[in-house]
Amino acid sequence: MRVMYFAWLRERVGLGAEEIETGAATVADLVEELRAREPRYAAAFADMRAVRVAVDQETTDLAAPLAGAREVAFFPPVTGG
Repeated sequence: MRVMYFAWLRERVGLGAEEIETGAATVADLVEELRAREPRYAAAFADMRAVRVAVDQETTDLAAPLAGAREVAFFPPVTGG
């Protein structure tokens, strides 16, 4: 699965994207796997209220299933004017 990080999440993780093998059933499970990897991931996902997620380019929430997903993107809330 391709996991992509945007804005300050990319800065904290140190990568824009990576290919990972995961057994995570939901986005929340994936976040827990990532947090456990090393401190930079733990820092990036410390406050999930400040993180949005998209699965296969569809905005969703942490309960979203990952079965069959090819891409997960994490990004900060977007504001516009």
